[in-house]
Amino acid sequence: MISDAEVLVTRLRPARWAAATALAVAAVLVSSTPVSAEPEPRSYTEPPFARYVALGDSYSAGPLIPVQTGEPTGCLRSTGNFPSLVAKTLGVAGFTDVSCSGATTDDFTAPQPVPLGANPPQFDALEADADLVTLTIGGNDIGFASIIQECATRSPREPLGAACRDFYTAGGTDELAARIEATAPKVAAALAEITERAPHARTLLVGYPALLPDSGPGCFPVVPFSAGDVAYLRATEKRLNAMLAAQARKAGVDYVDTYTPTIGHDMCAPPGTKWIEGLVPTAPAAPAHPNALGMASMAASVVGTLSDATVLTPAS
Repeated sequence: MISDAEVLVTRLRPARWAAATALAVAAVLVSSTPVSAEPEPRSYTEPPFARYVALGDSYSAGPLIPVQTGEPTGCLRSTGNFPSLVAKTLGVAGFTDVSCSGATTDDFTAPQPVPLGANPPQFDALEADADLVTLTIGGNDIGFASIIQECATRSPREPLGAACRDFYTAGGTDELAARIEATAPKVAAALAEITERAPHARTLLVGYPALLPDSGPGCFPVVPFSAGDVAYLRATEKRLNAMLAAQARKAGVDYVDTYTPTIGHDMCAPPGTKWIEGLVPTAPAAPAHPNALGMASMAASVVGTLSDATVLTPAS
C-alpha cells in the first residue's frame, strides 16, 4: 500500500519528476534553498512536559523534508517536522513521533502498511504518562490525494470554468462536504480514545495550513486549478478545518489554527515566501505539503497555543 504523499510525488509531476529524481533534487535543494532558523530552545523554571507523543498524517510527518528517519521508510517522517521542532523548542525529555504519511483515523488502531515496512497502530505509543499529544488527521479520510489528482486532471480542461467542483457536486450533492461530515465521528472517536489512554495529557488537534490563496483566482497554470476550482477547494479546506475545530471543542481539547498564520504563504507564493509546495515542488517537500518553513510555522502555532493556555512558564 502506497501512502498518499508518495502517490502525489509520483503522479502529480511530469514523467521526468519520478520519485527517485525528486529525492535527488531534494538533496540538492537542501543546500541551496534558504530556510529560516529553527525555533530556539527555551529555558523553563520547570520542564513543561515530560512525555510528548506525536500522532497523525503527512502534515505531521513531513514527507521529503530532510532528514527522513526511515522508521519505517514509507512513512516519510522527518526530523524537521513540526512535532520535532516543538519537542526541541520545549526541551521535552521523552519524545515519540509515530506520525505517518497517508494515515487515516483507521491507522490509529491498526497497522498501516507502507513500502518497506509497516507503521504499528499509532495509539500503541500512547501510555498513561503522556502529558502532551499532538495530531493532524482527517485529510486522508476525505481522500486528500485523490482530490488533488482529480482536480489537477479535470480543472485544466476548463480553465474558465470549475470542472473539479462540477465533478464533486454533480447531482446536487457536494460529495466532499459529505465526506467531511462522515469523518467527524471518526475524529471524535479518536479524541475520546486519546483521552482514555492518556488521561493527563494536553491534547492538541492541529488543523491544516492554507494550501491555496485565501482570496482571488489562484495562479493557473502554475498550480493547475481554475479560479472556480480554487474557490471550491479553498472552501472545502475551510470546511474540513471547521469540522476539526468543532470536534476539538466537543472533546475538550485544544484546536491549533495553522491556516490563518500561513495565509499569503500558500503554494502560489514565490520560493522563500512559499511555505506550502506546489504540485511541482521548488524546495524539498512533498507536493501540496508544508516545506521546512511551513513546518516551522506550524510548530510556532502549536507552541503559541500552549503559551496562550498558560501551560508554559519560561524562566525569567
